[in-house]
Amino acid sequence: MSDDQKPKKNMEQKNNPKASFEDKKGKKAFKVVGVKKKGPKFGQNFFLILLILFTLTFVFSEIMKSKDDSKDIVLSDIASLIKEDKVEKIIIDSDEVTVTLKEKNELGEEVVKITEKEQGTPLTDTLINFGVTSEQLSQIPIEVKTSQGLFWLSFIFPILIPILILVLLWIFLSKKMSGGPGGMEPFSFGQSKARFSSAEDGTQKVTFKDVAGVKEAKQELQEIVDFLKFPKKFLDIGAKIPKGVLLTGSPGTGKTLLARATAGEAGVSFFSISGSEFVEMFVGVGASRVRDLFKSAKAASPSIIFIDEIDAVGRARGVGMGGGNDEREQTLNQILVEMDGFEPTEKVIVMAATNRPDVLDTAILRPGRFDRRVTLDAPDRADREAILTIHAKGKPLAEDVKLEVIAQRTPGFSGADLYSLVNEAAILAARENRKTVAQFDLIQSIEKVILGPARQSHLLSKKEKEITAYHEAGHALVASVLPFADPVHKISIVSRGRAGGYTLKMPDDERKLQSKRAFMDDLAMSLGGYVAEKIFFGDITTGPSNDLQVATATARDMVTKYGMSEFFGPIALEGNEGKALFGRGVEEKEYSEKVSAQIDEEVQKIMQLAYQKATEVITEHKKVLEIVAERLIEVENLERDEYEQILTAHGIHFKNEEEGKRI
Repeated sequence: MSDDQKPKKNMEQKNNPKASFEDKKGKKAFKVVGVKKKGPKFGQNFFLILLILFTLTFVFSEIMKSKDDSKDIVLSDIASLIKEDKVEKIIIDSDEVTVTLKEKNELGEEVVKITEKEQGTPLTDTLINFGVTSEQLSQIPIEVKTSQGLFWLSFIFPILIPILILVLLWIFLSKKMSGGPGGMEPFSFGQSKARFSSAEDGTQKVTFKDVAGVKEAKQELQEIVDFLKFPKKFLDIGAKIPKGVLLTGSPGTGKTLLARATAGEAGVSFFSISGSEFVEMFVGVGASRVRDLFKSAKAASPSIIFIDEIDAVGRARGVGMGGGNDEREQTLNQILVEMDGFEPTEKVIVMAATNRPDVLDTAILRPGRFDRRVTLDAPDRADREAILTIHAKGKPLAEDVKLEVIAQRTPGFSGADLYSLVNEAAILAARENRKTVAQFDLIQSIEKVILGPARQSHLLSKKEKEITAYHEAGHALVASVLPFADPVHKISIVSRGRAGGYTLKMPDDERKLQSKRAFMDDLAMSLGGYVAEKIFFGDITTGPSNDLQVATATARDMVTKYGMSEFFGPIALEGNEGKALFGRGVEEKEYSEKVSAQIDEEVQKIMQLAYQKATEVITEHKKVLEIVAERLIEVENLERDEYEQILTAHGIHFKNEEEGKRI
């Protein structure tokens, strides 16, 4: 089941950013839990600061410019006018000097001249230096105004601008670095970034009814739900519920969704955080966030803490380059300590999810911590049909849609794959302006999810198209003739993703085990295109490169992992996963160079046997392959019914699906 079975809901409370609870004294208190208030973006803040700076600079420059523009006479000219007894009066306002002359203009108005004196120097001293006598100055009334505003503004303004810029930047950085709801608490790195979902928030509630499949996992988690709902019956009998639940499984199987459903089913608060959100560049921040998270969860109990991708902080210790002081290891140590500190009555359950349980530290898996492990497998056919039904809600389906057929044609699909399939089908129908989703849309979406979109612009030349048709016909024919290969559902020479063409084969029945004979037939099928090119064109292209890589890897696994080599017998030379080193898996050979050479020889023998088998099939049914290839060149796509009709018409018969095997 996928995390994406339903449209993703924001687990953050938007309308109520505070989680309320009662403290020990019964008083109502509030705890803010990782709710991030959206503020202005960086570009907007930066633009606002620049705008303010530009405005202030412009105003200051205009003031200075206006003073310069008002200067229409110099002090030496004023001295000359005083000597000639042409000055009526003088007014001094700060550094500005206004001189009124005795003469009138043509309109009978006073003539006024404006200039500036030297700062810090009396005007009389300056005029005396220009030759004006004290007697001449005493004849002229001089008025001095006491306004000093412009003087102080011109003096303080150049100092004020940098200080103002620094203050604005400090406020901006404080908001960015804050963890509080108002964004004004600077340097609050240690606060938890967990998303909080209240038990009373019905709009975000997900229950087990919203999760299709994973029956065994839901049964395991039902005990957790019962403990959170009715803890007394467990405590009365002395039972202790597991403190931690580890959800493991392939990506897309529904680990996160199932954790949300557990909280919704129990009706408790839900704290969700990713393992990577604990670790920062500052030492001790991760451990501080762990303490804050667990403190908040205890205060809001009963509650569930969900740590997604816990392998980001829970990897085995002692293999990193940071030693014991490594920030990730300190975070892990704090998680272990907090889980050990839980009391049975606190009603706080820790759930975690990972698809790499093999790299987790052993201390985190021991009893008393994550001591219950729930594995989520890929859904079977019935589960896939139920998942498709959930995803199809809200999408108008045409009458020809049969979800059981889609479920049959999607073995190995996870819940996330099925969600993507239905969504792509709806997009395809909307693109063609149709009001309903048809079966054809769903079939097309299967191929799009597996291989990618059709590359309509990737046109092959006539020769390339012919080679591709014979190549894919070779794959299909070998798969159809050999008894233990899966049946062919479709052949196409339309490019999808990185493939020039493809042969879609799927089992009719669910299969958990793979036999050696099935492996050998699959290897021969993988080499069918290679053999067909060599027989019909006498040359090899780059087309079979991926086929050879996949086949060689399968043959090596048969020898080293599955014990399917006659030479080595029942021995596993390699495991499924390598050892953890520097935070990543590293394959380490535990055998000698001699054994390595023998493995290479065994792989080569298996590949040669598969090559011989494919050659025999194509040589024997060469005429049928030519007919299939020519039909592919003509129509580009062959569905299963038409393809099997061609084979049946030329003597290759099939048993019915209930009997399973082909002759």
